[in-house]
Amino acid sequence: MSGTCVVGLQWGDEAKGKIVDLIGDQFDYVVRYNGGANAGHTVVANGKTFKLSLLPTGVIRPNVRSVIGNGVVVYPPRFLEEVDQLAKGGIDVSRSLVLSDHAHVIFPYHMEEERLAESGTDGKIGTTGRGIGPCYQDKVGRRFGVRVGELLHADNLRERLAQIVPFKNRLMVAFANGRIAGLKSFEPAAIADEYLGYAARIRPYVTDTVRVLHDAIAAGKRVLFEAAQGSLLDIDHGTYPYVTSSSSLPSGIWSGSGLPAKHVKRTIGVIKAYTSRVGRGPFPTELDDGPDGIGERIRRIGREYGTVTGRPRRTGWLDSLAVRYTAALAGADEITVMLLDVLSGLPEIKICTSYNVDGEPRTFFPSDAYQLEQCKPVYETLGGWTEDITTARKLTDLPAAARRYIDRIGELIGLPVSVVSVGPDREQTIRVKG
Repeated sequence: MSGTCVVGLQWGDEAKGKIVDLIGDQFDYVVRYNGGANAGHTVVANGKTFKLSLLPTGVIRPNVRSVIGNGVVVYPPRFLEEVDQLAKGGIDVSRSLVLSDHAHVIFPYHMEEERLAESGTDGKIGTTGRGIGPCYQDKVGRRFGVRVGELLHADNLRERLAQIVPFKNRLMVAFANGRIAGLKSFEPAAIADEYLGYAARIRPYVTDTVRVLHDAIAAGKRVLFEAAQGSLLDIDHGTYPYVTSSSSLPSGIWSGSGLPAKHVKRTIGVIKAYTSRVGRGPFPTELDDGPDGIGERIRRIGREYGTVTGRPRRTGWLDSLAVRYTAALAGADEITVMLLDVLSGLPEIKICTSYNVDGEPRTFFPSDAYQLEQCKPVYETLGGWTEDITTARKLTDLPAAARRYIDRIGELIGLPVSVVSVGPDREQTIRVKG
């Protein structure tokens, strides 16, 4: 079996979904192995736009089996909402989508815990508020985690929630400490009734996905692993603590799907032609230059608003140190450069090639947030281009300045550029190699 992983090498939102969609027909299985419904993918196919946050992008392909692995945390209403959205768009996933019985379940109290934790400024991370972090906390804490498979056993679920929910109510009262308005309290029986209703619809999708994938390997099937979020948000190697709660690097494949990493033969690193970030945390190349500045221009043209939350993303120049760092961690074999068209019309384009820290040069990326805050970007400036490049289909269609920019990215990262995207549609793609 030949396995491939598609992984974002920045802070997420790199348009990984388009790459998964482009190569999806080369595979028999597409596997989502980490994250939750905070990982938005927008895919445009045949003039239709699909916004997914939990289901793998592979569900768009009718002949591909899509797998939500055990490393994902699942909010059942969102799962069903995306299934229904696809059905309305003419895509039936009832026979092609499976959900791990070992994936953990997000409950309403997880969202309330997150709301309380993010209230005020002390310790605020800037999360999506979808209950992802608290659910992972319960998973690793072992006492209060509930797996998808448990939703299928009514008596067990009611018993578990009768133990968990009263504790959560007490915990949240302590969190609020009389300072946070609108504190919610939850009833175990009401949550059980609600989630048993979801379980009736989810049941046909639930299975032992580890066995499904091992059977696929034995049959020589081709598997594509789809990472959620970006490598700079990895819980171990990202800009901690401003990270996600799972392993968003390919290192998460083994634990998040049950398939050993030896089956991954190719890793495709995805980057934007610039950089964006959602939420708090250091961002050395951020263009915080006002409503008429380049940062706002990139945000407007690139439609840099969260797929899940609608929040405006912070934008800035490409940081080659950050991408070189994550490409090495991911074991990337190649990179794809997305949203190049967003930079059209700029008189010049900058790339961060090193940092200045207290007057001293630094040529490596420190993932610790405090250290990264001290880093000031040192830029290399390249010429821009004015031409509309959205109709380009091969490298020679691009202006010379755009080609030089692509070449320089490959040189700085030390990897070949395999794909250049010049628009959201499948057809707006330049295949450089492979």
